[in-house]
Amino acid sequence: MHFPRYFWLLALLLLPVLLLLGNEFAIAYPSHRTKNIAYLKSNTPGFDADRHQLDVYAPRRKPATLQPVVVFVHGGAWNSGSKNIYSFIGRRLAKQGVVAVIINYRLSPQVQVPAMADDCARAVLWATRNIAEFGGDPTRIYVMGHSAGGGLAALLASDDRLFARLGLLKNPVRGAILDDPGGVDMNNYLQKMEYPGDESYLTAFGRDSTVWRRVSPIYYVSATNPPVLVFVGGKTYPGIKSSTARFREELKKAGARFEFTVLPGKKHIPMVLQLFWKNNVIYKDLLRLVRDEKQSAGVLRTPAD
Repeated sequence: MHFPRYFWLLALLLLPVLLLLGNEFAIAYPSHRTKNIAYLKSNTPGFDADRHQLDVYAPRRKPATLQPVVVFVHGGAWNSGSKNIYSFIGRRLAKQGVVAVIINYRLSPQVQVPAMADDCARAVLWATRNIAEFGGDPTRIYVMGHSAGGGLAALLASDDRLFARLGLLKNPVRGAILDDPGGVDMNNYLQKMEYPGDESYLTAFGRDSTVWRRVSPIYYVSATNPPVLVFVGGKTYPGIKSSTARFREELKKAGARFEFTVLPGKKHIPMVLQLFWKNNVIYKDLLRLVRDEKQSAGVLRTPAD
């Protein structure tokens, strides 16, 4: 998972522009956005009025029954990104009958990754308590993320302690959709320090290797995990390729429910840009997962290598 410094500078300049254009295409679709909802009370220690916010996208015509919910966690190398540039994902999902929750969370250097994971868990907790008001089913909450957000989404689905600390006896996440996820095995990655600039990640992860392991989803894989869809770009970063390959092997060994799909020719940023278009494979598989209760409870197919 090597993110060169010059790449992030260029990506941060261009990505919001590209996503804004995508939003313009998506905005005419029949959905309703409720924006800037605080998912923490203002008197909560560490409350951040900007970062502890989320937007909800729901079908404009409220269905007769409650619909599945997808909570999307943005990427940005754990130090950048915002829900505001991903409204096209919320609209695309709402267009297809899914209630979408696009969240902010605190970033480095303000906090480190354990606090980011706690923020994301609190956003999911908010959804369990409030999403029915928007037509979402609180018993069918799925998490989704790209890049760093994919790693956080995987952690939400696998580390039950995140929710136990919030007083929940059971993890409410029914499944995860991981789009070129970063950080699934940050312990291994930071132990090696193979690429130039890798030390910069220590701002977000700290120098304690026990923390690196604690926030790496690969160490929580078990047969009892909810089903997970993993999508990896065929031309993504070597670190993401190697860590997701190990993640796949751990899922297989554990007998977990998963699908692992490599999208040939796709680089890291195009893996999220493709979500402009509602007919791409990620949305198709996502909808199959969240709508088919039998599939969600069973063993997902695993494509051949």
